[in-house]
Amino acid sequence: MWIAYKTIVVKEVLRFSRIWVQTIFPPIITTSLYLLIFGGLMGERIGDMQGVDYLHFIIPGIILMTVIQNAYANTVSSFFLSKFNHSIEELLISPVSYWIILLGYVSGGVVRGFTVGLGVFVAVSFFVDLQIYSIGIVLITFLLTAILFSLAGFINAIFAQSFDDISIVPTFILMPMTYLGGMFYSIEILPEFWQSLSKFNPIYYMVDSFRMGFLGSSTTDFSVSIMVLTSMIVILALVAFYLLKKGVNIKT
Repeated sequence: MWIAYKTIVVKEVLRFSRIWVQTIFPPIITTSLYLLIFGGLMGERIGDMQGVDYLHFIIPGIILMTVIQNAYANTVSSFFLSKFNHSIEELLISPVSYWIILLGYVSGGVVRGFTVGLGVFVAVSFFVDLQIYSIGIVLITFLLTAILFSLAGFINAIFAQSFDDISIVPTFILMPMTYLGGMFYSIEILPEFWQSLSKFNPIYYMVDSFRMGFLGSSTTDFSVSIMVLTSMIVILALVAFYLLKKGVNIKT
């Protein structure tokens, strides 16, 4: 089982690292543009938020946004391609547990999310003096976020029937949730109704706890954020395993 798991993970890492110009480099450029526009040009006009200057406030959210996008994109594209070229059938008829297959693909998404997130962090450190409040909170939040969206990408890939289908969820669901999850603002500035509504968005808890790891301030208790993320991971993992085992849109 360890050899099978390692083989899947190595395959996933080689897949995105060979085309690093498309998978790793663009998020760094995009992040630099976000910092220039929102932090550099607009930050002084916006002022402080949660007791810190706006540029430092948005950095954790921008880093986490790249982790979310890349962990999701890696899993959904890789597994869908395996379906499209029928290579997944080789895994399904092999003596490899469904949990190992699922864990291998999810781990590949986590590795890509970590690689891109670390690259963005290094790039940002050239422009801004970053001081991490708690490395433990940062790593825990990153890991749970990457696992969660890798699982979401896996489920999307199972249901996808064409290449267009793998872009529907990121465009119409993932992107709105990302921008409405307090990434560029504190929900404390919202009216009470919208504050309550934002708490149903799981990305809000990810961003809030990740920001706490960097800045030491948050609007939600860290234990609550961990409980929300862990619960969602368990639910998505069970759903992904069930769909994989049943061979939904996989077995013919």
